[in-house]
Amino acid sequence: MKIALLGYGKMGQAIEKIALERGHEIVLKIGSKNKAEASSENLSNADVVIEFTNPESAFENVSKSLRAGVPVVCGSTGWNDQVAEAQRICTENNTAFLQASNFSIGVNLFFELNKMAAKLMQPHSAYTVSVSETHHTQKLDAPSGTAITIAEQIIEAYPQLDSWSLEPDNKQLNISAFRVDEVPGTHVVKYASEIDDIELTHTAHSRAGFAMGAVVAAEYIQHKKGIFSMHDVLFSNH
Repeated sequence: MKIALLGYGKMGQAIEKIALERGHEIVLKIGSKNKAEASSENLSNADVVIEFTNPESAFENVSKSLRAGVPVVCGSTGWNDQVAEAQRICTENNTAFLQASNFSIGVNLFFELNKMAAKLMQPHSAYTVSVSETHHTQKLDAPSGTAITIAEQIIEAYPQLDSWSLEPDNKQLNISAFRVDEVPGTHVVKYASEIDDIELTHTAHSRAGFAMGAVVAAEYIQHKKGIFSMHDVLFSNH
């Protein structure tokens, strides 16, 4: 598989390492230190684009790739308001698009546990639910896209919660965001009562899990058409 990497920071480099180990070829690398720009010509040399940049660049990179007819795996977060438009462009150009707040296989299993736990805990009003996340100081968006996904899953099971907030509010699910040097990512869902606490925690030890998931996702969508999720990658029959 020929891969175009849009975003060649620490995550892009980790993706490159795993992709090469799995026998793939990197045909394009574009990062902040690389003067090259993504064009329909150089993108069309790739079988799949993997995009990990920032909220400001993501939509342009994704839409340009989709319009070139190349399937896209996108891990940039913080641009949720434009994802629906990217999906429309994908359909219009008869290609494939998979955007995820987190590509770690462990995190995506955690998502499934989180949905189950929320349904189990919702009837028990003695417990107050909250979410916290801790990441490295270079992470630009707060709360993390993963924390937002976790929160939205909980809200779906809790009719008494309207939305999430970074500030404590009885009608909103509280998310606490912390930034600490060299922390790949920790997410905690806490159900607290006067009697006891119940916690679900996912702790990443390195970027390798995120990178592996992104490459596996690229392998999955390479010859497909449509809109996909990590749930499809992990739980469909391929």
